[in-house]
Amino acid sequence: MASTALEIIAFTVSISGWLLVSSTVPTDYWKVSTNDGTVITTATFWANLWKTCVTDSTGVSNCKDFPSMLALDGYIQACRGLMIAAVSLGFFGSIIALFGMKCTKVGGSEKAKAKIACLAGVVFILSGLCSMTGCSLYANKITTEFFDPLFIDQKYELGAALFIGWSGASLCIIGGVIFCFSIYDNNKTPRMGYAYNGATSVMSSRAKYHGGENVKTANPSKQFDKNAYV
Repeated sequence: MASTALEIIAFTVSISGWLLVSSTVPTDYWKVSTNDGTVITTATFWANLWKTCVTDSTGVSNCKDFPSMLALDGYIQACRGLMIAAVSLGFFGSIIALFGMKCTKVGGSEKAKAKIACLAGVVFILSGLCSMTGCSLYANKITTEFFDPLFIDQKYELGAALFIGWSGASLCIIGGVIFCFSIYDNNKTPRMGYAYNGATSVMSSRAKYHGGENVKTANPSKQFDKNAYV
């Protein structure tokens, strides 16, 4: 029961992390223009993996999609690939986890289900690492430009999407690690059962052996009585 409860907790944590990572991809505020050193702000610039936007003082936003994928900066292309890989791995990990959990009726024997659950944990860990790497790469570009005194263009700060992505990645990694421990619990249980069955089999064999001796000792006595009578 304890391992089943742990698998349910791991599945809930991993799915929650995957949903957060999936919501990070279309989120607008990956980076927001900084207000450091400005007294009056007339417009706010922000961007994500797919477009750049500006919001004026009246609240009207004008956005522009990136015109060409090949013309993008390398870090944006890398972040796109890593986030898409994280979402895809999380999707397949959730399906694999359903086959490996003990509370489901599919997946085969207990030993096979433990291996499937461990595989799901590895997939969730990879999903979390992809999301963590993508968000960290994007954040590193922002902080490098922000603290560079020679950078004269618009400087940005970390947006809310990055923190959501880091949170989702952490949950995916934690859930995946818990899934990986399920194979250890499953390997430990059969050893206890084997020792117990061995003890009972030895006791039963001894009982049979002593019973056989009683039968053998009883037969000569009966034959001896018949010969004596004759």
